[in-house]
Amino acid sequence: MALKSILNKNSLTFLEKYLNNAAPTGYEWEGQKLWMDYLKPYVDDFITDTYGTAVGVINPNAKYKVVIEGHADEISWYVNYITDNGLIYVIRNGGSDHQIAASKRVHIHTDNGIVHGVFGWPAIHTRDRGAKETPPKLDNICIDVGCNTKEEVLDLGVHVGCVITYPDEFMILNKDKFVCRALDNRMGGFMIAEVARLLQENNKSLDFGLYITNSVQEEIGLRGAQMITETIKPDVAIVTDVCHDTTTPMIEKKTQGETKIGDGPVISYAPAVQNKLRELLISTANKNEIPFQRMASSRMTGTDTDAFAYSNGGVASALISLPLRYMHTTVEMVHQHDVENVIKLIYHSLLALKEGETFSYFK
Repeated sequence: MALKSILNKNSLTFLEKYLNNAAPTGYEWEGQKLWMDYLKPYVDDFITDTYGTAVGVINPNAKYKVVIEGHADEISWYVNYITDNGLIYVIRNGGSDHQIAASKRVHIHTDNGIVHGVFGWPAIHTRDRGAKETPPKLDNICIDVGCNTKEEVLDLGVHVGCVITYPDEFMILNKDKFVCRALDNRMGGFMIAEVARLLQENNKSLDFGLYITNSVQEEIGLRGAQMITETIKPDVAIVTDVCHDTTTPMIEKKTQGETKIGDGPVISYAPAVQNKLRELLISTANKNEIPFQRMASSRMTGTDTDAFAYSNGGVASALISLPLRYMHTTVEMVHQHDVENVIKLIYHSLLALKEGETFSYFK
């Protein structure tokens, strides 16, 4: 029978604190500290690497190793150029959307602390609003920190290479919709931590090593997962990330498929997804009455699944995605029921491995 209750008050308190903390690609460590502090009571040991991937381990001496994984980093910007009159031009750190930047507030991270700024944009009165109206582009969006000269900007501690994030914080819409920047994929780290909590609170033992992995640098090419899989050398990897809710306006279902928040976790079909492991997830969902959706990916999943699958001579890997609206904006949205059902699906899939599947089955 499926678990009846997943999230508790402590879970939601951690989730809000974890989401509100900035963890841009390459600078994930403060978020990783929060995550490790939360996970600590539920694991036996930790592994960390040079670039900041964090792994909580249950049964570290077991022969067989299973990874459950999410990624910790969020998209951001870098300071790229400061003009003589004190305006700041940027480049991406990950897939930041230039079209949403105009009029957004920002935090510039410096050695002196946070410097506040705004992406300015010309007033509607001053723009050509005809067919030739210029949209926000990477070469015309710039940050104003209230300075008149480059020297003033430098005196604040801002320099080329400073990382820039949005300050938008967690909120709940209509009782069960979680909204924040960086749900992609801070929710993954949250969900795998909840799996570890539930295993302990329900007194479930495993006869394999479980590596709860919060990888860095996914947003710039799966880099953290590529590194940590060589350290762990797992036999099986179950990865969780986000996918698009394709029922919102301006998305073509014929090319993007149909997935929707509130309709359950999304199980992927892709070359990197090992067929038998995927079928284990599907049978587990059916057995435990967990609603799920299906998604097909051409060539690659674009998630850390690819990094695990093609490492170490091949690792049986599968992907469970959390449907999400408005990806790579500051108002990413997921449904609480989907969050709970992803946790349930991973939890029960681990128990299915324990209860009868042998690791040779996935070879």
